Amino acid sequence: MVGQKWVRLVTAQTPTNIAVIKYWGKRDETLILPVNDSISVTLDPNHLCTTTTVAVSPAFDRDRMWLNGKEISLAGGRYQNCLREIRKRATDVEDKGNGIRIAKNDWENLHVHIASYNNFPTAAGLASSAAGFACLVFALAKLMNVREDEGQLSSIARQGSGSACRSLYGGFVKWIMGNVSSRYDYPFFLTHLGMNAAFDLFCKY
Repeated sequence: MVGQKWVRLVTAQTPTNIAVIKYWGKRDETLILPVNDSISVTLDPNHLCTTTTVAVSPAFDRDRMWLNGKEISLAGGRYQNCLREIRKRATDVEDKGNGIRIAKNDWENLHVHIASYNNFPTAAGLASSAAGFACLVFALAKLMNVREDEGQLSSIARQGSGSACRSLYGGFVKWIMGNVSSRYDYPFFLTHLGMNAAFDLFCKY
């Protein structure tokens, strides 16, 4: 790392999604694999969204998080799963403009601060956890220069909140239960629905 008095910041915004057909339970509590297919519509981020800023600095002595201005614990398994999986995939970062260089191996010893804000009521049935974990994983991936695609990131976000995997996509999203019990293969069963397919869906159900 070049220098020790620096902070690198990344801000991301992710919309919430509302299930049209819900998933009713999990067949794997650790990987958050559903027992049935589900379909949701991703809402307009200008109206209902989570904004998350993640920061890294050698001055930070531990991981910390604030939700809507109040510090919360990161001790829970859901947060730790997401942080662990993103750190595994971190790569070199070079920010020439700010004189910051972070080697892949440095991420093991660096801590992050996370500030997340929902512009809609939290824990009120509006899928705040879906937007929150999707935004957290996406922002951390950008911060640590993770090169996985949305499908692979969705498998990580899903370990925080099952519905979070759908908030990484826009429009109508179908989360297919699949038949693979692997956190790595599973996200490729997540598919988009076009407007024609969405119209057919509402005609059938």
